[in-house]
Amino acid sequence: MADNKGLLGEFKDFLLRGNVVELAIAVIIGTAFGLVVNALVKDLLTPIVAAIFGKPNFSNLKFTLNHSEFLFGDFINQVITFLSVATAVFFVVVKPVNMLEQRRRHAPEPDSTDRPCPECLSQIPKAARRCSRCTSEVAPLA
Repeated sequence: MADNKGLLGEFKDFLLRGNVVELAIAVIIGTAFGLVVNALVKDLLTPIVAAIFGKPNFSNLKFTLNHSEFLFGDFINQVITFLSVATAVFFVVVKPVNMLEQRRRHAPEPDSTDRPCPECLSQIPKAARRCSRCTSEVAPLA
């Protein structure tokens, strides 16, 4: 080992690193959101599918070919669930985040009262005639 922290100290540093904590929070929130979306699909969207097609569950649909059963109904259930989850994620997460991002991009930037010094690039007041950091003379802005 390069330093004397020991295995427990290295493990503590690993756990407290920002990326690990953020990833753990993302997994927890993602799991909770997944439960909400699954409940939305099961309790709201599946009854709508049942009202339209007359069957809430397609898992019993199958056909037999050479003594092999093909359970295509379960596949249909999974496709409907996937499409429902993708739709819910799109309208609940993606669209609102895109709208917020678009608003943030189009927000006008506040009119700054500072400008960069042409010599040292530090920020100086627009009306300044001399930079307070490098003391070079600067032309006042009109």
